[in-house]
Amino acid sequence: MKLSVYLYGQPVLRKVAQNIDKEYANINQIVSDMFETMYASEGVGLAAPQIGLPINLIVIDGDVLAEDFPECTGFKRTLINPTIESYGDEKVSIEEGCLSLPGIHESVSRPTSITIKYLNENFEPKEEKLSGFAARIVQHEYDHLEGKLFIDHISPIRKQLIKSKLTSIIKGKTRCSYKVKAQSK
Repeated sequence: MKLSVYLYGQPVLRKVAQNIDKEYANINQIVSDMFETMYASEGVGLAAPQIGLPINLIVIDGDVLAEDFPECTGFKRTLINPTIESYGDEKVSIEEGCLSLPGIHESVSRPTSITIKYLNENFEPKEEKLSGFAARIVQHEYDHLEGKLFIDHISPIRKQLIKSKLTSIIKGKTRCSYKVKAQSK
């Protein structure tokens, strides 16, 4: 089932998410719905807070980016209770966007590599070293679990320049091709 993507201004996007266990109600259905929602929204990643759930859960499918970023070939994951164990020293700035911030794209500096531990959809422990755009996708989605958005990584001047766009999102004046939940008025 396609779920609504929560937009900027929704309080859940600023909450630190909580760990879950395999007893969490309907977890398999939630994961399935998150993938369906992500695909319908033409995203490559979706974190549970973006559908209104303050839990440590991310779905990713970067395969659509494989032509430009070969490291994303077959990069489809469910990350439960992820923790980034380490960040590489090298950083690069690349433009990012977010389903929760429609129409906003800004250059964000992030480490080019990470090591992450997580549980997969079967609650089996995994550890991976990721680099390039795959690492960026995970860092972007991981921020959502920490109550952060990619705009938190941009300069105060850039934030000022996008203030009217942010206000439009909060006021529900943003058009999206996917189902959304704007801040309650």
